[in-house]
Amino acid sequence: MKRLLAFVVLLASGLVPCAFAQSPAAPASAGPTKVAVIAFQVAVAQTNEGQRDFADLQKKFEPRRDQLKTLSDQIDTLTKQLQAQAATLSEAEQQTRARAIDEKKKQLDRDSQDAQSDFQQAIQDMYTALASKVYDVMEDYAKQHGFTMVIDISQQQSPVLYATANVNISKEIIDAYNLKSGVPAPPPAAPQPAPAP
Repeated sequence: MKRLLAFVVLLASGLVPCAFAQSPAAPASAGPTKVAVIAFQVAVAQTNEGQRDFADLQKKFEPRRDQLKTLSDQIDTLTKQLQAQAATLSEAEQQTRARAIDEKKKQLDRDSQDAQSDFQQAIQDMYTALASKVYDVMEDYAKQHGFTMVIDISQQQSPVLYATANVNISKEIIDAYNLKSGVPAPPPAAPQPAPAP
């Protein structure tokens, strides 16, 4: 009896993979495949909200940028003074001033790296939050317009070698998101005065 049970189990286990292998493939979707491309990162950045948030971040980090510029200017001034007065200063005074300059340079490097890291993290956080909302709009747009696939061409190593302009939905997504978000377009940048001759 045990042999018969083992034989039935062995036979059944051998037939099950055959049964799966012979099952018909899932039916193809009705209609042709419709594909679109989008420069997603660019689209996120070019939304009114993305432009506004980026400008706000730049304003937020402006005081730190000014502090770094002030420290850099101090280092330049102290370096020029040391070079100009090198002949009249004692060797001990030259070394003291050189150490002070080196300390300020180290401080500038640390502060610059911290500011850069904080700025990049703030941009990443802002982008992630906004990208999620833009993705939802893109997904709804793709469904409404019958796209079966949307490919991101933002990356330099994009697998897309060719796409006609009419399949690029980047602008449509930007416009749809701007409409949904209600964020007004940023004012145009003030023209920079031409340098005097």
